[in-house]
Order: sequence, then C-alpha cells, then structure tokens
Amino acid sequence: MPLTTKLEVATPEEMVYSADVEMVTLPAVEGQMGLAPQHVRLITLLVPGELTIRREGRDELLAVGEGLIEVTNDHVSIATNMAVAADKIDEVAAEEARQRAVDRLKEKLSSEEVASVNASLARAVAQLRVKRTRR
Repeated sequence: MPLTTKLEVATPEEMVYSADVEMVTLPAVEGQMGLAPQHVRLITLLVPGELTIRREGRDELLAVGEGLIEVTNDHVSIATNMAVAADKIDEVAAEEARQRAVDRLKEKLSSEEVASVNASLARAVAQLRVKRTRR
C-alpha cells in the first residue's frame, strides 16, 4: 500500500472531502504546488483553481476558491470559501456567473467592488476549467 496523507477540505457550510490520499496538487499563492506524504510543515494561501487529488491510483478534481492551507507530515487541511467536485459543477450556472462578472467589470466600480467581482470571476473560471477538464 502506498504512503498516504490525510486530506481534509472544508467550506463554511460543510466538510467537502476527507480521505487518505497519495498526493495533492493545488493552486497556492506561490504557484501550483504538489504535496506528498511527509511533506515539510507549511501554511500558505489557496487561490481559485483546480485541486487534483491522487487516491488509490486515480485522480479526482475539485474546483476551489480562496482559502488557507495547512500541511503537516501526515495531514493536509484546506479551509476555503468554495470546493466543488467536478461531477457536481453546474456548467451552465458557472458560465452565467462568469459572464455576469465580466459584464460587471465593464461598469464603474469602487476598488472593493472590483475585488469582489474579480473573486467571483476567478471562482466561476475555476469551476469551468474543472468541469471542462472532465469531459
């Protein structure tokens, strides 16, 4: 049996994922990051994108939003504002959210509104990438 690490992905609403996994690849503020069992301790920021989970020799995908990552030698904990499995993503709704954000960015907005709309756009794009990767 391969060496594993415990992965937990939580949103404010629920524990989205909890299992022993062989590898996690995720989008961090420093760039794409691969986390294997017995990784050095680390705390960093998660950015919207695709989280790839290697479990039992197969890859599973989640679209994730912004959040916090904590890594120990036997545990990866992710707290995020969005985590959706590829098979649960509504592609039409994600595309509509992307288009609303793009349209909204054409308006005169405050810097706070621009940041909020950009975050919405990043979450929608992350969902679309994960969904379209699974085709």
